[in-house]
Amino acid sequence: MASMGATDTIRAVLVDDEVVGRLAIRLALETHPDVEVVAECSNAGEAGRVLTMVKPTLIFLDGSVATGEVSLFLRELDPDARPMVVVAAARDQHALQGVNAGALDYVLKPIEQRQFDRMMARVRQRARELLGYGSEASPQVPGRGSRWLTRVSVNVGEHMRILATEEIDWIEANGNYVHLHVGGVSYTYRAALHQLHDRLDPARFLRIHRATIVNVERVRELHPLFGGNAELVLKDGSHVRLSRRYRAQARKALGQL
Repeated sequence: MASMGATDTIRAVLVDDEVVGRLAIRLALETHPDVEVVAECSNAGEAGRVLTMVKPTLIFLDGSVATGEVSLFLRELDPDARPMVVVAAARDQHALQGVNAGALDYVLKPIEQRQFDRMMARVRQRARELLGYGSEASPQVPGRGSRWLTRVSVNVGEHMRILATEEIDWIEANGNYVHLHVGGVSYTYRAALHQLHDRLDPARFLRIHRATIVNVERVRELHPLFGGNAELVLKDGSHVRLSRRYRAQARKALGQL
């Protein structure tokens, strides 16, 4: 992700083919003085050329662009200097398609200030996570310029709760979201399972199924099942399935199975 300055200013680029769409984002940002709009673009192609010059922290991307173009735009971003991307969409399906393609978050049009402010709180928290603010040094992600996640923020009613990743017992996929299971309580977090898996310390978190990740420190028992599968019992009493596909990885992390 592009670096934030010494004053933690978030440098934003607005990408929307309609002037009114870019204006709406600008108006919503008026209550966020730590955000500086450094460029405006009318399409993804123009944005691609601008990004190399202004190196933003955050991109607001119009969600009415065809999903294929959004996916291509996100794939072409430099992974070692990739800005956070927020999709601004008039429809839920376009917003979720953007998140599924790799965007961090979304905001719906017409913009409602409270929703926008909650989204910006998540953006700031993710910026801190990616830059390692307030955490001890941790290993680098191979091929990426950021550290392993040490904490995540989740919505609980009208406020946000900060969870240390080491507190998480196991993680369950649910489409473009995941459920974080912590001490018997489940929290919903906006990220696809594979995206979150790439940001978690592999010395602690183990993928055991296409829809499940466990904290190896929470595993208490292993129960073999038919066909090479198995079931793990966690310290909180949860039973999660270990699929045959991930058994070799589990053997290394948990010992001989």
